Amino acid sequence: MEIYQATMKDLEGAANLFNMYRTFYQQTSDLDGAKAFIKNRLENEDSVIYIAKINHEYVGFTQLYPTFSSISMKQAWILNDMFVDSMARNQGVGGKLLQKAKEFANQTGAKSISLETTPDNVGAQRLYEKSGYKKDDQFYHYYLELKEG
Repeated sequence: MEIYQATMKDLEGAANLFNMYRTFYQQTSDLDGAKAFIKNRLENEDSVIYIAKINHEYVGFTQLYPTFSSISMKQAWILNDMFVDSMARNQGVGGKLLQKAKEFANQTGAKSISLETTPDNVGAQRLYEKSGYKKDDQFYHYYLELKEG
């Protein structure tokens, strides 16, 4: 298994995984949109994407976005997206992607990595907890949806 930071040469494979990730969360398949989105992230360097490959096949990815903790006055990362193709699950791909994200966050001097998942994604919850993530019981999470303009 190979885990590494994505570059523009990984655009097709990363976009395909990103499209599968979106459909996993009941979004309409849009491979062209996924490709444009990932291309923008790579070109603008406003996220960090790690790719997992087995036998030269793209099988998983995670995408982190930078943020900051004002209280600690340190950088933090949001692990916004993570997906492993169903054919590659239960082979340690998710755990290795989480480990790579942790190594990266440590290298950047970050205070933390945060993530969220749906209440019914029990498999992911088990993986996150096994990897040391703790469910937040101190803060409520609020969300304001803005109309597209």
